[in-house]
Amino acid sequence: MIRTPRRLLAALAVTVALAGLAPALAAPAGAAPLSSATEAGKKKVKVDGKLAKDHVKVGEKVDLKGNLQVLETARSEASVETVIVQQLQAGAWVNIADTTCRPNGGFSLSLSFSLSATVSLRLFHPETSLYAAAYSAGTLTLRVG
Repeated sequence: MIRTPRRLLAALAVTVALAGLAPALAAPAGAAPLSSATEAGKKKVKVDGKLAKDHVKVGEKVDLKGNLQVLETARSEASVETVIVQQLQAGAWVNIADTTCRPNGGFSLSLSFSLSATVSLRLFHPETSLYAAAYSAGTLTLRVG
């Protein structure tokens, strides 16, 4: 019977020790919040777009046109940046398509959906070595069916 309380105490000690490390594991040293990315010299960008239609049939293609604007005055960069289209699925934003464009440039892509539904979309520009991450200000809504 003496072994059982010792095992419980040992397990409790390990649990308490790991609980104390949990915040350190969740946020590794040196991890910076998104807002400080621009402080590290990254330029702010704005990504936005518009669907050609707000209602399509199942399987019909719809064009999405948009642009990626650099918000700070800077020399023109020769980089090519990625823009990702995300769909809201079960409460989470899921990448469904991507394209590229130059800073202060436009992009266009065609999307189609195989199920009848109301689809919520947004645009996302991931953080790069030159530019901060950005999401489109609004959600694009498309009725499919």
